[in-house]
Amino acid sequence: MFSFNKGKSIIKKKIPLISKNPGVYRMLNENNEILYVGKAKNLPNRLKNYISEKTLPIRTERMLAQTKNIEVTTTSNESEALLLEANLIKKHKPKFNILLKDDKSFPYIFISKNEKWPQLTKHRGKKTRDGHYFGPFASAGSANWTIKILQKIFLLRICDDSIFKNRQRPCILYQIKRCSAPCVGYTDPKSYNKLVHSSIEFISGKTRNIQKDLSKQMDTASKELDYEKAAILRDRIKALTQIQSSQNVNATNLSEADVIAAYKESGKSCIQVFFFRSKQNWGNQSFFPKHDPDENLSKILSSFIMQFYENKSAPKLIIINKEIDDQKLIEKTLELKENKPVSIKTAKKGNELKISVMAEKNAKESLTRKAYETESNRNLFEELSNKFSLKSNINLIEVYDNSHIQGSNSVGALIAFGTEGFIKKRYRKFNIKSEHIKNDDYAMLKEVLFRRFSKAVKDIKSALSLPDLVLIDGGKGQYSVARKTINELGLYDIPIIAIAKGKFRNSGNETFFFENNTFKFSRNDPVLFFLQRLRDEAHRFAISAHRDKRIKGMKKSLLDQIGGIGKIRKKTLLNYFGSARAVEAASFDELKSVEGIEQSVAKKIHNFFHD
Repeated sequence: MFSFNKGKSIIKKKIPLISKNPGVYRMLNENNEILYVGKAKNLPNRLKNYISEKTLPIRTERMLAQTKNIEVTTTSNESEALLLEANLIKKHKPKFNILLKDDKSFPYIFISKNEKWPQLTKHRGKKTRDGHYFGPFASAGSANWTIKILQKIFLLRICDDSIFKNRQRPCILYQIKRCSAPCVGYTDPKSYNKLVHSSIEFISGKTRNIQKDLSKQMDTASKELDYEKAAILRDRIKALTQIQSSQNVNATNLSEADVIAAYKESGKSCIQVFFFRSKQNWGNQSFFPKHDPDENLSKILSSFIMQFYENKSAPKLIIINKEIDDQKLIEKTLELKENKPVSIKTAKKGNELKISVMAEKNAKESLTRKAYETESNRNLFEELSNKFSLKSNINLIEVYDNSHIQGSNSVGALIAFGTEGFIKKRYRKFNIKSEHIKNDDYAMLKEVLFRRFSKAVKDIKSALSLPDLVLIDGGKGQYSVARKTINELGLYDIPIIAIAKGKFRNSGNETFFFENNTFKFSRNDPVLFFLQRLRDEAHRFAISAHRDKRIKGMKKSLLDQIGGIGKIRKKTLLNYFGSARAVEAASFDELKSVEGIEQSVAKKIHNFFHD
């Protein structure tokens, strides 16, 4: 009996117990881990396919061989099943599903409203604030660049309310002509709100009237011999022209569309997404889904679309470069989710085809670059293995570093590197728990390594898989501590290398410690550059984690020590007075005049600072 027949027999027993409804089914292994999530219009009929078909794909046979149980969830309709499937795939990442990797929220540009002086800023996450949201942008860099140009054209403030309310003189943004300085009254509310209105029109694609208006103002200023004002207006017009040309405003007529192109080669695929809003190109992003090498590109694209929009807003139009089987179902599902019409079109002609071809070309180039980087990394792994005569192949490296200032805010950092590059989802920071070791690098390293590897030894579900090599930023002492700590956990086979800078801390003169030997490399050795790159990334991440912890500690004010002062009251006080120091200096009458601060609370605050 073939091993996958056991899985078939489990399915056969379950089918009579399942109602003929739409829903989602989950294949589970012996550890109750989800192997595969699938949807169906009729659950029993879909599951029958696994036992009735004589020839199954090898991937499906492998899945059935590991299947020990099935769970089902019925839904009221097929669209609901499709959404649930996408949600479960993203949540559990089953090994036999097509998986969208590197998924994250995209930034938006936000302009507040119902305020005297609306703010321009970047936004991620839920849209809870009252205002205008424009996006998504493909990257933070793309959003930041657009904000910078909007500042040049419309001179809107980007500072938060606490800074804005407490300025005595304009900041440097006013000096470099990127803000109209409403904080100190250099503009009036009517003029400022006109700028806000113009910026909203501009980012919505209505640019022609804005350009005419600015040109008219510049001519008037020139005729009145106000050359300084004319020069400022000229610079604003130049910035407007710059953003128009860079975003190809006139190249398309897409007011709200995502262009999605898939490309597959040698068992790997790349999906490129271009964001078009208000007839502007707001950037593009590459994605590399995880899937079986033989998977059909149409199915990869279909699965990507549902996972991509599971936690994001879908536009009115989605242009794709390949036909997909369940196009109508996906359209209907997205329409129900967004509560608006959503159309999915395969690019056939005109601008749509032109943009789709461009997106597919980008997908192909991204996949080629990814393949080249992966191959280069494999070669570096092999060279590294040969240099140190390692006994096993390397596919995953973990690098460790510590950061602190005289024992304060001590943190340990872990970064990871695989064949496809740095693996950000495996990065970890460790707040040092033992107070008496926070100035002891050796003891800190021991704590970090013990916490990381003891979790894996205990087979805790949330533990990271073990690396093929551990790299430590340090010298012979750090190497000895690391080797002893990992040995005590029974992990003798994991090789450890320590990297120490030279006497004058100069890069290129590093000494490496491995087992009982020391190693040196020539300055132009690719392996040396590679190890330096890993060490520097660990150092960057450790310093970043330390800085975040230090800033978090600095943000804790004396207000946190007063009983009955929660987040809302603290925010109210800081917004009113500007700082904790100003709250401390406030009189009892000033405190009780703050809206939301009752007399008893005002008395408690005043007594805290003055008793």
